[in-house]
Order: sequence, then C-alpha cells, then structure tokens
Amino acid sequence: MQFRLMFQRLFNEKLAFVSMIFLLVLVFLSLFASWIVPFDPNKQDLTKVMLPPDGTYWFGTDELGRDVFSRVLMGAQAAIQAGVVAILIPLFVGVPLGIISGYLGGIVDDIFMRIVDAILSFPAILLALGITGALGVSLWNAMIAIGIIFTPQFARLARGQTLQVRREPYVEAAKISGAGPLWIMMKHILPNILSPIIVQASFSFSLAILVEASLSFLGMGAQSPQVSWGGMLHQAYSMIFVNPYMMLFPGLAILISVLAGNFFGDGLRVAIDPKMKRS
Repeated sequence: MQFRLMFQRLFNEKLAFVSMIFLLVLVFLSLFASWIVPFDPNKQDLTKVMLPPDGTYWFGTDELGRDVFSRVLMGAQAAIQAGVVAILIPLFVGVPLGIISGYLGGIVDDIFMRIVDAILSFPAILLALGITGALGVSLWNAMIAIGIIFTPQFARLARGQTLQVRREPYVEAAKISGAGPLWIMMKHILPNILSPIIVQASFSFSLAILVEASLSFLGMGAQSPQVSWGGMLHQAYSMIFVNPYMMLFPGLAILISVLAGNFFGDGLRVAIDPKMKRS
C-alpha cells in the first residue's frame, strides 16, 4: 500500500514520471540495442562519409561512414552500465560503512570521517582520472572509479541518517531486549534510512552517466570498438564545423539522460516525503 501511494505521488509529478519512462526506455535500449540498431554501429562505408540526416540515416553518418543513430543507441549500453555500477558500489560498500560508523561512534567514527574527508578533498573528476589511470584504461575500470568517488557521499549520508535513527525508542527497545549491534543495524536502522539513500542513488545515476561520458571523452573510458557517447563526442569535436550532427546527437543523449535522472530524483524525493518541496 505504501509503495502504491508513493507511485501515485510520483505519477502526479508529471515531469518526474516522464523522466522515469525515459530512463526505462534507455535501460531497454541498453539491453536490446544489438537487435534494435538498423546498421552495424562499427561498419565503415567510405562512400557515405558525413552524410546529413535523411530517411535512411536518421542522425547522419560520421567521418568513417558509420550510422550515428545506431552508434547513439549502442552508446546507451555504456551509459547504463556506468550508472548501475556507480550506484551498486557505494550501496554495498559506502552504506554499510556509514551505518557501522554512525552506530558505533567513538574512534571508529573518527577514523571513518577522516578517511571520507580526505577522499572528498579531491575534485571528483581528477580522482576518477587518477583511479582509472592506476587500474588501466577501460570502461569497467572507469565504472569502478566512478563508484569509488561516489562511495564517500553514500557513506556520509548513511552515517548522518544513522545518527538520527539510533536515538529512536524502537532502537533502544531492541538494545534492552538483548539484540546485538548487527541485528539492530540490519533490522531496525537500515530499513528506516533507505528513503534518502534511494533518492541519492537516483541523482548519482544521472551524474555517473555524465562522469563516464567525460572520462570517455578524455580517452580514459570506453575504448574502440566499444561505443560510448563521450567517445563519440571526442571523435566529433574536431569536425564540429564540418558536420555538427556528429556532435549534436550524442551530446543531446547525454543532456537528456542527465536531466531525466535529476528530474526523476527530485520527483522521487517528493513522492517519498510529500512535505519536501521541489528544488
């Protein structure tokens, strides 16, 4: 019943609901793009170089005669993979660490906060570049790097929420009844701090798409022949005045995906807690 009510509130947030539909379509495309694309995204045809959009090539072709529309669809795979991995790592690493730190307190909390502060002191994109360079240049290593830079944010959020929840009467009652710390954290604290974590995950998903595109644009993400929107922009930026369509469509894909993630996260926050106003 609570989930149904939350979905109804989300439906009332029209922009957020449309954004959710777009993200679901994007996930669908990432799963089935190989069967949907009208042309092989890596097939070169030098007789059809840099064609403008038409009835056959909806987004035109690039400098090697490859279909831009097919490549944009295939680029959704890298975007969705980056978004999923970037939230799974902090969910399974950062959130448990944040709960343990907030619940136990003391020296454990002090050590945790110093480590988090040290990581957060680095600009996110520079830290991602450093981690990717250390692990090796590939899409998977870029996704791991994105997940690592998001982990302190989730950990800090979980810690802050835990500090509030651990003072609640039901937590004190569980302590008095003899429940151990692990049981309390799993059964009483985690379920009651999930709402803000879910909202943070939705925002981080869209940000991960942007960071992955940035890393691929710099040559530190997906490598050819794997297609990514950032890699397409890297190939197209030098030809922006010759064939702007090569840069326009992958750029729009990144823009719309990031905006959709932000709008969905904003609407989800309102749906979970109706007293919160849209930012």
